Amino acid sequence: MTEEEGATGEGPGRSERAEEPGRFERDGRAAGRAGRDGRSGPRERAGVELRPARPEDAAAVARIWHAGWSDGHLGHVPGALLAVRTPESFALRAPRRVEDTVVAVVAGEIAGFVMVVDDEVEQVYVAADHRGTGVAPALLAEAERVVAAKGHRRAWLAVVDGNARARRFYERNGWRDEGLFEYLAASDSGPIRVSCHRYVKPVTAPGPHLPGPHLPGVIAPE
Repeated sequence: MTEEEGATGEGPGRSERAEEPGRFERDGRAAGRAGRDGRSGPRERAGVELRPARPEDAAAVARIWHAGWSDGHLGHVPGALLAVRTPESFALRAPRRVEDTVVAVVAGEIAGFVMVVDDEVEQVYVAADHRGTGVAPALLAEAERVVAAKGHRRAWLAVVDGNARARRFYERNGWRDEGLFEYLAASDSGPIRVSCHRYVKPVTAPGPHLPGPHLPGVIAPE
């Protein structure tokens, strides 16, 4: 569920979970502090600002999500899934997922995003004109930090079978392939089985005297 640098995940019904109350404490957005969902205040890395998504970001996230999903999945997933993953479906799903989402902002525009639910790095997508610029590694590192901040010791993600380019990206970034499994992709008519590789990576929560972000070059706000 990935493309060249950017994408994991066809979530198995996680979009509904994003609407559960109490998943995010707004005062967790204060600089340098993480909320219950592990997201913290804005950080920058080499011109890339990482921050919690806002409702007004949903349209841009939906566009990037649809374009990236199509790039990474055409020819690799069942036709039934392609039929339901329309631009309109992403436009509906993105606003429901704001509280799970961190966006990357470059020169004032949304360049990519990551969605994390529990210990799963569920979605990672980068706009086509920002691929190869370091946005994807920054988002992936942020996703790992969020998983650790939630109290998990290992993160996982699913990559659709056949997307060798995405698999190489994750392997370069320290993720290990645990083999094939059937991912249950959500649809209105019920789950659709998709053959995927399960990738895992150990993650470590910040120590008591260390800043929260684990992104190289990031200066955490005080």
